[in-house]
Amino acid sequence: MKKTLNLCLTLSCIFLILSCQKSNQSDEIIVDDAIFEADEFSEEFKNEHTAINSLDYMGIYSGVLPCADCEGIQTSIELGSGNSYVKKVIYLGKDDQQVVETGGTFTWNDAGNTITLNEETAPNQYFVGENVLFHLDIDGNRISGDLASKYELRKE
Repeated sequence: MKKTLNLCLTLSCIFLILSCQKSNQSDEIIVDDAIFEADEFSEEFKNEHTAINSLDYMGIYSGVLPCADCEGIQTSIELGSGNSYVKKVIYLGKDDQQVVETGGTFTWNDAGNTITLNEETAPNQYFVGENVLFHLDIDGNRISGDLASKYELRKE
């Protein structure tokens, strides 16, 4: 019993020592027979891959955004070809719950990750993520804090 315990402890120590040794793997990445250093590739990747050219962003996004004087703003935004959009909102909890529909064109920011609905009053910017639009504040910043998840429109 004692020999078995000593053997287990010895093997565990050897395994621990071997697993802590530094890997000899390079930080090089091979893409189409070209070699990039990991940091260089990351910067190259960031510069070439944006929401515009990497995400399937066209479609319908919906959700209920917070409202100061109602139960919420049921919102649907359809992003279409030619940088067109259609936005439909319903103010929940109001006596008159009519659908308010607007439309027009949107433009991308220089980073290629945020759209501005040109025909809407501010706040009219949305950060484009994978199957989600994040409604931004009046200054174009992501909303943080406890209510941050309430400012998301999910793709249908």
